[in-house]
Amino acid sequence: MHGLDNEKQILFYEQEFYVFSNFSAFMLEWKGALWMTSEHAYHSEKFTDKKVLKELKAARSAHDALKVAHAHKDKYIKDWDEKKLGVMKEILHAKVQQHTYVKKKLLQSGNKVLIENSWRDSYWGWGPSKDGENHLGKLWMEVRSEVV
Repeated sequence: MHGLDNEKQILFYEQEFYVFSNFSAFMLEWKGALWMTSEHAYHSEKFTDKKVLKELKAARSAHDALKVAHAHKDKYIKDWDEKKLGVMKEILHAKVQQHTYVKKKLLQSGNKVLIENSWRDSYWGWGPSKDGENHLGKLWMEVRSEVV
């Protein structure tokens, strides 16, 4: 696969389909709270500590929310690694339900392979060597198949 959108794939890090990124500027109502981005909501699921949750709520960008979460890795809930894919999928469904434009772009992607074109992250994206796990892309494709 080449590093460009084509008839078989869409790269959604910062191109036209940036809406699929958790860093994109779409507020998300999640479990009774309004979060600035889906990235914020995702990290909120890692903690029960009220101080950390307050810090996340105050984070002014998705990048800052990520930094807050990483600074408090020692406070992650015990079974986070087992829960994280399910949590992310629920958040993606919520994002599609709450934002017509995100749903439109998801449906517009047709049957194309969705790839988080992140050179940093080999778990959620395809990483520096473009051979990563791409879990975010896979979850978006699952959500797409479930959206009516």
